[in-house]
Amino acid sequence: GSTRVDWKETPEAHVFKADLPGLKKEEVKVEVEDDRVLQISGERSVEKEDKNDEWHRVERSSGKFLRRFRLPENAKMDKVKASMENGVLTVTVPK
Repeated sequence: GSTRVDWKETPEAHVFKADLPGLKKEEVKVEVEDDRVLQISGERSVEKEDKNDEWHRVERSSGKFLRRFRLPENAKMDKVKASMENGVLTVTVPK
């Protein structure tokens, strides 16, 4: 399933919130690309398994995702801040 991201604009900033349950901060990347593109990506590390294990059903996502947002002119892309708490990623881009 696709990772849901909320984007709200306050008088001071653009704020993105993403639910990333089970992901650790080290597994999430927040990058700024040319032309004010904010890229949020992540990958849940796959658990090691024994060769003898047999999977009968795999429904948990491997946790790979990538979302991109083009921000308006008023975004200060060089001051992006990201924090992660309780499986929720918050990215703040000041204006």
